[in-house]
Amino acid sequence: QVQLVESGGGLVQAGGSLRLSCAASGMIFSVNAMGWYRQAPGKQRESVAVISSGGRTNYADSVKGRFTISRDNAKNTVYLQMTSLKPDDTGVYYCNADRIRLADGRVYEHYWGQGTQVTVSS
Repeated sequence: QVQLVESGGGLVQAGGSLRLSCAASGMIFSVNAMGWYRQAPGKQRESVAVISSGGRTNYADSVKGRFTISRDNAKNTVYLQMTSLKPDDTGVYYCNADRIRLADGRVYEHYWGQGTQVTVSS
């Protein structure tokens, strides 16, 4: 089976930085677009940043200029570098892979990680 393993969440003060990682594990053959989503208590899950296999990126307006998404295709890993963090950035951050192809030919679409908590104190 395939898993998206997230790490890097935690507690940080406003203005601080945090780096999230998400690695697709298993007998991975390829992964196309990957992204980060977040959900604050009582709010809808929202897209934060996405990156294509070729490196094209898209960001939510609320994080532009502060967050940077990147990936290492050799490691099947996507990163989210978060700077100038605000209390409004608090939430559970989920990793998503648009399409994962395993070595045995199985394909998983819109596959989610279990989430990692990011808390920004004021």
